[in-house]
Amino acid sequence: MAKFSANLGFLWRELALPEAIRAAARAGFDAVECHWPYEVPAEHVRTALDETALPMLGLNTVRGRVDEGESGLAALPGREAEARAAIDQALDYALAIGALNVHVMAGNAAGEAARQTLVANLRYASERAAPHGITILIEPLNRFDWPSYFLRTTEQAAEIIAAVGAANCRLMFDCYHVQIAEGDLTRRLKALLPVIGHIQIAGVPDRGTPDRGEVNYRHIVDVLGALGYDRAIGAEYRPEGSTEESLGWLAGLR
Repeated sequence: MAKFSANLGFLWRELALPEAIRAAARAGFDAVECHWPYEVPAEHVRTALDETALPMLGLNTVRGRVDEGESGLAALPGREAEARAAIDQALDYALAIGALNVHVMAGNAAGEAARQTLVANLRYASERAAPHGITILIEPLNRFDWPSYFLRTTEQAAEIIAAVGAANCRLMFDCYHVQIAEGDLTRRLKALLPVIGHIQIAGVPDRGTPDRGEVNYRHIVDVLGALGYDRAIGAEYRPEGSTEESLGWLAGLR
């Protein structure tokens, strides 16, 4: 039976993070994940995780100067000190709550200098994370939602991962972004499975519930099962109404 993680960056956003974790447990999710939890004391999050016995799959590094449109720091030449401070912050928080993965956000950049900066910062993150069993994730984002983001395709991300050369640096395969940017989800999942650290789903093209739109997630879940993928799949979609009212897809995909 497939397992699913509630992405609390989008689901139960009206609740404080500890209460959102409890809501996800009541709804029957197998795990949770989040975006930027740093304003919530880590001990409050850890208490909710311990109460519910849900694993926290991951969190993101901070975006930087959000009011200026920044979306990460790791690929920005000249901002290495800030990028590594963000990595340290994320790893410290992940350790405090027992999170399994840290998504290092690349940011808005282009060119070879950005690539070299990202590789160096990911090596730093991977080396720091490895003794604690934490995986570092990178995620390509589609050009329609994130027009200036450095990572655009799974092929580019796989090349970056190979250049980093760390076993704990892996790909976040968000089916929503990959379908919009590249398509051919089944073949890409099969080819990239050795470097995939986490998979996310949402309806395409509106990022709604996974039971609508142009992707047949029943097929995707079956493919992953056949491939032996047994980790929780992240539900990172935007519900139109309440989160509880949007959960009809969950039983069907299990």
